[in-house]
Amino acid sequence: MAENATSERIEALVNDLRKIAVFSDLTADQLGWLAGKFEEIRLAPGEIFVRPGDPAVWLTVILEGEIRLQRASDPDGPIYSAVAGQVTGYLPYSRLTHFAGTGRAVLPTRLARLHRDNFPEMLQRIPEIGQRLVAIMADRIRETAKIETQRDKLMALGKLSAGLAHELNNPAAAAQRATRSLREALETVRDASIRLARHALSPEQRETILRFEREAQQYAAPTPVDPLAQSDREERITTWLERRLVPDPWKIAPVLGDAGVEVPTLENLAAEVGEKVVSDALIRIASVLTIGRLIAEIENSTKRISDLVGAIKEYSYMDQAPLQEVDLHHGIETTLTILGHRLKQGVTVIRDYDPNLPRVCAYGGELNQIWTNLIDNAIDAMNAKGELRIRSKLNLDRVMVEIGDNGPGIPPEIQARIFDPFFTTKSVGQGTGLGLDTACRIARKHHGNIRVVSKPGDTRFQVDLPIKQPITPSSPE
Repeated sequence: MAENATSERIEALVNDLRKIAVFSDLTADQLGWLAGKFEEIRLAPGEIFVRPGDPAVWLTVILEGEIRLQRASDPDGPIYSAVAGQVTGYLPYSRLTHFAGTGRAVLPTRLARLHRDNFPEMLQRIPEIGQRLVAIMADRIRETAKIETQRDKLMALGKLSAGLAHELNNPAAAAQRATRSLREALETVRDASIRLARHALSPEQRETILRFEREAQQYAAPTPVDPLAQSDREERITTWLERRLVPDPWKIAPVLGDAGVEVPTLENLAAEVGEKVVSDALIRIASVLTIGRLIAEIENSTKRISDLVGAIKEYSYMDQAPLQEVDLHHGIETTLTILGHRLKQGVTVIRDYDPNLPRVCAYGGELNQIWTNLIDNAIDAMNAKGELRIRSKLNLDRVMVEIGDNGPGIPPEIQARIFDPFFTTKSVGQGTGLGLDTACRIARKHHGNIRVVSKPGDTRFQVDLPIKQPITPSSPE
């Protein structure tokens, strides 16, 4: 009876394996041998079959259902899934030793597993299966790299978007505040002008008020402004206004003080237009000056927004040919503008640009990815406080851009690995380990290279690029 049950199990498993592309054209003897070595297991939905640290020793064929694997070190990272008909787990020639995540069944699942101890005999009996399984492993590596690269791009985009949102919000909020204040100032000017009209001013009085306005508007404050002297001036003006019962002297005094008005000037104005008129005249003058200042604030804010939008277009080389002559210095400066929110925290940028550096033939948007990755890493290495050093140099028919920092440096034992895909020293969720790998691939695509020189207090990444590109570009891989 036991032999019959075993025979029936093997026959049923042979039929299942025939439905899997990898095994579909194998002979009956080959399939029979595999079925006899495979071990079947069934999983309920949610049941765990692999835990972090478990040794990778099983080739797994999914006969029914679906499984998913989530990295333990990165709970917010991608989920790798496999469905009925796929072969996964440990494959021949794989360097996988232990699982890094948790594997669960999503649906009622039936698996067939083959222990790696059977691999030598399997490859001897069925030589063609080795090539097929290697192809599966290569596809799996490419898919993993694709997922991680896409995630790295999304993380980088998220960082840039958050920074740009912050940079755009500041001038936008300032413009909005200035607009509200401008509306109030216009109402005050209108009311003060109506009151002045009721005074039946003479032409001389009107000219005196207008002249006072023009001179106050044209006043250029000394640089730097002495805050103590400015405070004393405002206090004297406030006292003078209070003695003449001018409404809201605390609002008017700072505006007049910023315009360089002194008490003797106010005395002259009062003498020429009269004590009854001077109060309304000063309210109008202060409001006109406020309007001018608010318009300047709105201009500055909108210019800042326009500059940022322009920097984004230049950074991505929007509406431009992909391969063109690129000004490296301009690209670096655009990148610094995009990352300005990070530099403000305490980073000093030191530039040493070669004035004779020519334009290089390149994909400008991709070079900006290199500068972004290197500058962002430098800022992280310094904990956003220190010196960011950027240098450029012309070397015959090539150019070199060096981006350095005065952070703690890269330990010698890991310097050889920092360009490896997925290698990162950042904490969980802070990096995918693909930033430097991406930078390297872009440099190679441009027939260039990147190298690092590091010691405590001095880390430098040097990007070497040709001025002209060969007719046939390098592969990006």
